[in-house]
Amino acid sequence: MTHEQLKAKALQQQAVADAYDQLEDEFSLLRQMLAARHRAGLTQDDIAQKMGTKATAVTRLESSLSSGKHSPSLSTLRKYAKAVGCRLEVRLIQDQ
Repeated sequence: MTHEQLKAKALQQQAVADAYDQLEDEFSLLRQMLAARHRAGLTQDDIAQKMGTKATAVTRLESSLSSGKHSPSLSTLRKYAKAVGCRLEVRLIQDQ
C-alpha cells in the first residue's frame, strides 16, 4: 500500500479527518520548507549552520510541524527562510 493509499484510507475515519484538517496549515508550511530546502540543495546540517544552531534543532523544527506538538516562533521561521534563500510571508485571509 502506498503512502497516498494509506492516507486516503485513514482519512475515511472522521476523527482522523478532523485531526488532519486541524494540522493542514502546519503540513502546508512543512511541504514549503522541505521544498525550499531541496531547491536550495541544502541539508539540515547546512541549514543549522546558516541559522546558527544545531542540526538537531532543524530536525526538531521540521518534525514538530508534522506532529502539531510545537509551533515555532516567527523569528525561527524567518531564520529558516533566510537560510534557504527565501523570505517569510504571513497573511490573514478573510473567511468567505
